[in-house]
Formats: sequence, C-alpha cells, structure tokens
Amino acid sequence: MLPMKNVGLWCCLTVCLCAGSAEVEAAPRPNIVMILVDDLGFSDLGCYGSEIQTPTLDRLAANGLRFSQFYNTAKCHSSRVSLLTGRWCRQAGDESLRRAVTLPEVLGPAGYFTAMAGKWHLSNEPTDFGFERYFGHLSGATDYYRGDGSFRLNGEQFEVPQEGFYTTVANVDHALGFLGEAREERKPFFLYLAFNAPHAPLQPLAADYERYLGRYDVGWDAIREQRHQRQEGLGLFGESVMPSPRPEHIPPWDSLPQPIQAWEARRMAAYAALVDRVDQEVGRLVADLEAHGELDNTLVLFVSDNGACPYDRVNRGIDREPYEPGSAWSDSTGWAWARNCPFRFYKQNQFEGGIATPAIVHWPAGLQAAKGSVVHTPAHLVDIVPTLLELTETEEPESYPGRELTPLVGTSLVPVLHGEPMPSRPPIHLLFSSDRGLRDGPWKLVSFRGEPWELYNIAEDRTELHDLAGAHPDIVRRMSQQWHAMTADVLMAPKQEQKPVASEPGPRQHRDWSNYAGDHGADTSSRK
Repeated sequence: MLPMKNVGLWCCLTVCLCAGSAEVEAAPRPNIVMILVDDLGFSDLGCYGSEIQTPTLDRLAANGLRFSQFYNTAKCHSSRVSLLTGRWCRQAGDESLRRAVTLPEVLGPAGYFTAMAGKWHLSNEPTDFGFERYFGHLSGATDYYRGDGSFRLNGEQFEVPQEGFYTTVANVDHALGFLGEAREERKPFFLYLAFNAPHAPLQPLAADYERYLGRYDVGWDAIREQRHQRQEGLGLFGESVMPSPRPEHIPPWDSLPQPIQAWEARRMAAYAALVDRVDQEVGRLVADLEAHGELDNTLVLFVSDNGACPYDRVNRGIDREPYEPGSAWSDSTGWAWARNCPFRFYKQNQFEGGIATPAIVHWPAGLQAAKGSVVHTPAHLVDIVPTLLELTETEEPESYPGRELTPLVGTSLVPVLHGEPMPSRPPIHLLFSSDRGLRDGPWKLVSFRGEPWELYNIAEDRTELHDLAGAHPDIVRRMSQQWHAMTADVLMAPKQEQKPVASEPGPRQHRDWSNYAGDHGADTSSRK
C-alpha cells in the first residue's frame, strides 16, 4: 500500500468510530459508477436530440446535469487513457500507462472497492492496474454474441458460452455481482463500466432491432433535421446554432437507389438497437442501486470515447439479419454525419464531430447545480480524475513502483457540480495521429489530417462553419506555437506528430468512408 495523506486520516476516523466515539463521524464518501460507451454520436441520446429510446439516461440527465461542450480525444484507446489517468494519452505513456497512475490505483488504497466490466483496450489487464475485479474483453472490439479469445474474469481466461451470451448484458450481469461483493465488504465502490456498444460490428438483439425497423426509411437528411429541431427545443446549446451542411462525400438520401436506401435504413436500425440496449442495461444497474438505497450517494458519470464512427470497413451478411450467426455489419458515413448533429466530421478528427459527445452527471446527494441543467463550460475527459480525487478527498501518490509519474493536466469540475462558474482553465490539447487541435477559451485551432490550421470562435460558431484563420493570423501563430510546445514538452509525442501542418489543403476524403458511388451495399468482407 502506498502512503497517501488522506488514507491515514480515513483509517483514524474508522478506528474512532469502531471504538465507539460518537463525536467523530466521517461524511460518507460517494460511490462512483463511471460509464463509458464506444463511438456514440453527439445526438444519439434522447436528452441530446435523438429518436432512439433512452429513458434511463434521459432520467439521469433530468435529475442531474448535462454538458454541451464535453470533449474526448476522438479515439478509443487514447480516451480511455485520459479518463483513467487525468493525463493526455501520449503524456501518460499511451496504452502502457508507464508515466501515470490510474484512478483505481489511487482509490483502492484509500478504501474503495474497485471493479471494472467491459472493454479494456490498453496494455496488460485491468487487474494489473488497480482493479480488484474485472470481467470483459481486452480487445478493441468484439463479436457481441461469440466474444473473442481476450475475455477475462479476474485475470483468468473466460470462455464465452456457446449460447445465451450477449456482451452488453453480460457486462452488467458481472457488474452487479461485483457490487454485491463491495456491499459484503462494506466499502464504497468505484465501478468502471466500459461498454463495447455501440461500436461495430452492428449485432443487436433481435427484439431491440425489430423495434426500430422502418424508423429510418426517411433517411439521414430527415433524421438529422429532426434531431436538430429537438436540440433546439431542448435548449441544448443555450442559443440557436446553425447545423453544418451535408458534406460532398455524402449524397442526398433521395438520390440513392431504393435497394441501398433499404440497406442503409436497416443498418441504422441495428445501430439504434445497440444504443437502446445500453440504456436498458444501465437501467438494470440503476434499479439495483435504488433497491439497495445507494443511488442518492452514487455519482454516476456517463461519457463516450469519441464521436460517431464513419468507417465502413467490413460488411458480412447484409442479406441476413444482423443478429444471425456470421453477420457483421459496419458503420455508415452518412449515418455518422446524422448522428453527430449538428457538428462536422467524425471519430479521429478533432473537429466537434469527433471530440464532442454526451456527458451526464447524476448524484442527488452531492450535486448542487439545478436539476436538469445544461453546462456550457468546456470540459474534457482529463478532468474526471482531478474531480473525483477532490470529491473523495484522495490524493495521488508522489511516486509509484515501475512508473515515472507526470503531472495531472485536468481541471477539477467540482465548481460546476456545485452550480458555480468554473475558473479559467489551461488549454485543451487535441491530438490523434495527424489530426490535431487546441481549445483555448472561445478559440479553437484545428487541422484535418495535417492540413493547414483552421481557426474558429466556438463561442459564436459552435459548428465550425466560419474559418477565421485568414482574419486572425496572430491568433493562429500564437495557438500553433502553444500546440507545438505542449506536444513536445507535456505530451512528449513522437517527432512525426510534431511536424508543421501542410501549406495547402487537400481533398477531404478517407479511404474507409462509405463509397456510395461504388460497391456500397455489397458484401465487403474481403475488400480490406
């Protein structure tokens, strides 16, 4: 066990209480349930404008708070690193986490029962990084029905059953079991629930899928407009915003041949079913917390690792149902655009469509912000660790065996939870591969895959429609210098990621975006 300042205090309080001292009482520390979903678009929940049925998450938002400018890293593994360590991914040592300590490695010695269920996608196993219990898969994605060889249960190989298994359901089954163990030990718990859903392959349960059949026959243009109208009605941005137009690489829905329309409508129905199932399983977890009288003092955090995925890589079994053996449907770029309403671009890109996703906090015993409020303060996954450390009165160790710890870069969001304005924060650094950006106050500098810098005033232009780089070269110069300094000195990123941006823009294309003019709709199992 590592020395931590508050651990001794907590132990002393516990001893006094056990000895019968009625004069000293430690305020109950909150339980923590941290829920991460995979590839969720900004508008994919009902409380963010969606037609998908998400009553549990909508209820948590109505009784808690939502963020309208909550950022991730635009990519699966790097978001997980930042969420668990409070550091930028490169700074933390990437998947190895060699320059960081994880949240369960801090909370465990402070008296918390630590457990995880779901997707890991980092080095080694969760049980090597402070989690006392773990069920899930170590891989970046898995078959929902058959799983893969990376499934583990508490550090041991787990053989996925041949029948009656579904990953999203199994995650919550095991999570509920872990919570039962925490109660037996009479400890506050930290549960990290990392769903594979709604990441491809799009393999829903039959009943969930059939609920949405026919719903998307109207196409992505109509669905996106409907979502935008709902967002406006919800007052999600505090004021009206202009949605980004349909990009050139996505054709109008009405221009598609009927067979492709039919296939695309089924594909979106399969995706919606995955989100619906996540909400149902979160509902089971919430019901369990309520049944044990724990929901009020459980801080429930719901976030996503990146925006909607546009990569249309492999489609098998499109002539069958998505829940049948052998079917593995991929994402669609057209629907990714609709799902990221009202933003531009997608997963991996540092535009708002890649990095801005839903974030919900529910904690009746601790939230002082007005119920159902929408927070417009910019926040990032790196802020979660410092927030939870402050709330649990826990400090990070100054050193950790086998690691060279770098400083936390996140900012505590406790003022926001208390309904107070946030003090100024350091810039939010954005980087994945050649996609890069920097958010500093109202200004955002962003580059698409190493192309020239673009500059947006997010306070006035949330959907990044008006590039001001030409009008404010001084701001571009200042922010680009700041981005490069942080990349080199704080992130310690590889040299190729520090290269200057290109001087001329290129075509906005990607080889894995849907090809609606080519073999789109065909079985692409051997295309890549």
